[in-house]
Amino acid sequence: MIRVLALSMLATPATAADFVFCWQGDNGYRMEGRMTVPDDQLSQPLVTHDDVSGFFIQGFHNDIPIGSWDLSQLTPGTSWNLSFDPRGMVFPTGGMHNSPKGQAWNAGGRADDCGNPGFGFNSGTNAQDLCVNDTWITDSMINRYTRFPVYEAGSVDLDCGGAPLLGAISTDRRPS
Repeated sequence: MIRVLALSMLATPATAADFVFCWQGDNGYRMEGRMTVPDDQLSQPLVTHDDVSGFFIQGFHNDIPIGSWDLSQLTPGTSWNLSFDPRGMVFPTGGMHNSPKGQAWNAGGRADDCGNPGFGFNSGTNAQDLCVNDTWITDSMINRYTRFPVYEAGSVDLDCGGAPLLGAISTDRRPS
């Protein structure tokens, strides 16, 4: 009986929570995204990139898509740092891009390493900004301390100022 119970517990799929977010940059730039975090990670004070099981971002300039990135594109050379405060429902910002108070989503500290073609987001000690095709988009820059909220998927009508989020969340994290 114990063996059957143990085997059934192993076969039970882990549950996860889906989240959505929207970033408003300067000069008509914005980014929308989704992420999935296993429920057992949400009790931590800080969820990191190692805890995320799905992630997708799409960038826009004046409502025209300018690029996207998801975990299926993760390689050993990708700048990938994510910090999420599940209690405060925010991405911490204002610190170094590779620290717990910074973000590097396919864009490092200079936001010039997102690939060509490519898309990425960076929040570091200088600003929050985008990278498109290995180019730092300085026109997108906003204050590094700008609050970056996160919402449970389906809990709000997330109005990001344009067309609804395009694309799907990827859960493939294997580097190629």
